[in-house]
Amino acid sequence: MMRKTVLSALTLSLGLSACTTSPLGRSQLSLFDSSEIDQQGQQAFEEYRQSHQQATGRDGKYVTCIADAIIDTLPEGQGPSKWTVGVYQDDEPNAFALPGGYVVINTGLMKVAKNQDQIATVVGHEMAHVLANHANERTSTQSLTSTGVGVVQSVTGSNALGQLLGAGAQYGVLLPYSRRQESEADLLGLDLMARAGFDPKASINLWQNMAAASQGEPPAWASTHPNNGARSEALEGRMQSAIKLSEQAHAAGHNPSCASLNS
Repeated sequence: MMRKTVLSALTLSLGLSACTTSPLGRSQLSLFDSSEIDQQGQQAFEEYRQSHQQATGRDGKYVTCIADAIIDTLPEGQGPSKWTVGVYQDDEPNAFALPGGYVVINTGLMKVAKNQDQIATVVGHEMAHVLANHANERTSTQSLTSTGVGVVQSVTGSNALGQLLGAGAQYGVLLPYSRRQESEADLLGLDLMARAGFDPKASINLWQNMAAASQGEPPAWASTHPNNGARSEALEGRMQSAIKLSEQAHAAGHNPSCASLNS
């Protein structure tokens, strides 16, 4: 009982002293220094890169064009100073992001995302995870829900962070995010791709394609994502504002034309 009381008090203290706010105004717990989180993300990406073949041909150029269009319209100072976005050989229709600005798109996803706007939906979603500091939030929550020793290790700079984010968890240690975080990334990602001039309505089509590709069952990577109906409904609720962002982007000269690289 004493141990539980001490842990509860410590948890409350840490929670009050490490509360941040997400881009959508949601309260977040962020116990770790962002540079530490980014370093672990870099290490995990390097291990992934060494064990997976990168697609450097047409697919790679196509996705790079789409990612650059989104990156170019980010507000100055928002997000990492450098983004690394690439396509890697893997038949699973998947994508993931690591802190520090690393976004991986599987070749299998290229068969499901039918055009540049649908791919922009995926890229925007993954970049949103990074911009919203979801990795720090998830790791902080995981630390606090472990033992009292783990909490102490986390805030005293011991090896707890490495244990939580180490590449031994197969790159997806930062995933799965919670459904709340996934929903947030959907909405933030919608805004990101719309500000770059992509068609936000394509986001709905993408999740319809994903549902069809999974034959009624959610793909393994989406096991903690909102179901396709719920996420489509949430996107529809934000669609009018996203369309306005896209129209403003066009008026400002942002008209992505990456499709020609994939023809």
